Amino acid sequence: MNKPQVLKSAIVEVEFGQKVKVIEPVNLYGCKIGEQSFVGPFVEIQKNVSIGERCKIQSHSFICEMVSIGNDCFVGHGVMFINDLFEGGQPAGGNKGLWKATKIGNHVSIGSNATILPVNITNRVVIGAGAVVTKDITESGVYAGNPAKKIRNL
Repeated sequence: MNKPQVLKSAIVEVEFGQKVKVIEPVNLYGCKIGEQSFVGPFVEIQKNVSIGERCKIQSHSFICEMVSIGNDCFVGHGVMFINDLFEGGQPAGGNKGLWKATKIGNHVSIGSNATILPVNITNRVVIGAGAVVTKDITESGVYAGNPAKKIRNL
């Protein structure tokens, strides 16, 4: 019987600000996490990700490479960030030149199980639970649905 290679979750080459709290198990590698931020269990934050100050990243969320999150943000349970749009009809794989970046402003709250494609989201935005953000959000407000649309002002 063949045995698989078993790798353990880890925290590797992470730049932490002061007073950061992390609940294990997590996979954090090559990223930056700002002061007083919180990372819940079963979270993966990949390299070249920047999390601002006073952010909360709840359990079971996945933040892929090329994501930048501002200050005072909330990422709910099970939120998925995407950097590969499968533009060629298949995964880009190791061809990072095909990946796209995501930039989240300050004071942004993202509800549980939302999916965030490569977009820019301005400051002071609420993304509803289960929303799928497919386009840039340039106005503050509350957004929900698939695809996410503005449903009201803040």
